[in-house]
Amino acid sequence: MNKSIFRPLVLASGLLLTSSFLFAQDDLVNSLKNNHSANSTSGFKFTDVINLENTSVKNQGSSGTCWSYSTNSFLESEMIRMGKEPVALSQIFSARNAYVEKGRNYVRMHGAVSLGDGGALHDVINMYRKYGAIPQVNYTGLNYGTTINKFGEMGAITTGILEAVVKNPNKTLTPNWEKAYTAAIDAYLGQVPEKFDYKGKSYTPQTFAKQVVGINPDDYVELSSFNDHPYYTKFTLLVPDNWSFDQVYNVKVNDITDIIDNALKKGYSVAWATDVSEKSFSYKNGVAYVPAKPYDEMTAQEKETMFNGPKPEMEITEANRQEAFDNYQTTDDHGMHIVGLAKDQDGKEYYIVKNSWGVTNDYKGYLYVTKNYVKYKTTAFLLNKGGIPAATRKSLGI
Repeated sequence: MNKSIFRPLVLASGLLLTSSFLFAQDDLVNSLKNNHSANSTSGFKFTDVINLENTSVKNQGSSGTCWSYSTNSFLESEMIRMGKEPVALSQIFSARNAYVEKGRNYVRMHGAVSLGDGGALHDVINMYRKYGAIPQVNYTGLNYGTTINKFGEMGAITTGILEAVVKNPNKTLTPNWEKAYTAAIDAYLGQVPEKFDYKGKSYTPQTFAKQVVGINPDDYVELSSFNDHPYYTKFTLLVPDNWSFDQVYNVKVNDITDIIDNALKKGYSVAWATDVSEKSFSYKNGVAYVPAKPYDEMTAQEKETMFNGPKPEMEITEANRQEAFDNYQTTDDHGMHIVGLAKDQDGKEYYIVKNSWGVTNDYKGYLYVTKNYVKYKTTAFLLNKGGIPAATRKSLGI
């Protein structure tokens, strides 16, 4: 999912080595630079309806780790919801462990699985369950002089190692390939401390997760909505960055926003995986919606003023949502964190979304995203099962 989710290229090497090298996070951000209108903030007047407490906006830098930034931000908000003092968790600790597991999967699958530094929301929960957690101050991943993540060289080297393993020059794999692969990751990100001190007490990653973070990974579920699978059952999410072949719960398209609304009203935030490579997604202006008129049919004036105030939207159905996914118009580009609900001056509701690209846009790192955009472009979302309406939980068997 970012590259965290990054847009996959369906050419030649297809979805295998695509994620971070053929369409990197930097390219994704750069592709959005013209998606804005002048004076957008004067055209929108947002009023908060729900604004859940969350930690400061971070910057994932030149890395495809939005899946880890967004879901760790979500876990920090879960700590707040539970009455705990939030800890800035190490996003790179989650990512590092996922890269180790992804490498194992890549070799077992003879190279026929996605690689790169992208991932999925559930990866953070899975890595938390297996490896625990570490404060960001104790594991920054900045191990060679940079002040922000810069993963290109590491990705190229670790990919080369795995490709060599899969080609198997010895005809039989040695037990040393995984040591070599992990050592390369740790050379760039730093070795994980077996023990560390936090606020005067010593922890391991496992004891820190249990005693300080305190979440139960079994309390979290991931959902999506596709009409080619039975509703209210589980299915394998077919996006490139689901390298672990995790299954998600399938709900109807209107359930997406019904569940998110219910969660927010009950104090639960939501981790969100989505497509942001739309002309109607403006990081600069901090607004995303689904225009009623297709972009290619807009006049030059309409294009220039796309973000100068509220606009009519296309109706979202199960059919057009599925069609967009099947046609690669909806891809697993990015992961963010839904932390609230707002209304514009016309009464239309938008989700307040926390991003991980720093604080350089009009809303200091946050965006206002319409419910129709979320219905149309969501690839998956993850939340505490306590945030799901009781009737929906019963239908899902949760």
